[in-house]
Amino acid sequence: MSAARLQKRARLLKAVDYARVFDNAVRSSDQYFTVLARKNDSSNPRLGLAISKKRAKLAVTRNRLKRLIRESFRLRQQELFAADYIVLAGQTCSKATNSELNHSLDKHWQRLNKLCAKS
Repeated sequence: MSAARLQKRARLLKAVDYARVFDNAVRSSDQYFTVLARKNDSSNPRLGLAISKKRAKLAVTRNRLKRLIRESFRLRQQELFAADYIVLAGQTCSKATNSELNHSLDKHWQRLNKLCAKS
C-alpha cells in the first residue's frame, strides 16, 4: 500500500525549499500549468504545489487539480531527474478535462527532465 501514495520524502514541505526553487529554476509553461524545477541534493525528485484561489475559485476544483498533479508525479517519479518541482496553476486549468491536464503534465515532466539533466 505504501507504493500507492506519494511518500513524505517526495514532497516539498518547507518555505525554504519553495524559495530555493523560485529563486533559480528552469521553467515549462502552457495554458494549464507552469512547472518550475531545480536540481536538489537528495537522490529523489520532490513535488510542491501552488494552486491559488485566483486560478481555481472552488475548493473542489483546487482539490481535483492537486490530486491529478500528485498522481501524475507519483506515476512518473521513477523516471524523473532528482530535482524539486513546483506546479503552479495556469489560466484555463479549472476548465480543462482530466485527460487534457494529464497530457499537459506529461509534456512538462519530459521537458523538465531533459532541462535538468543538461544543467
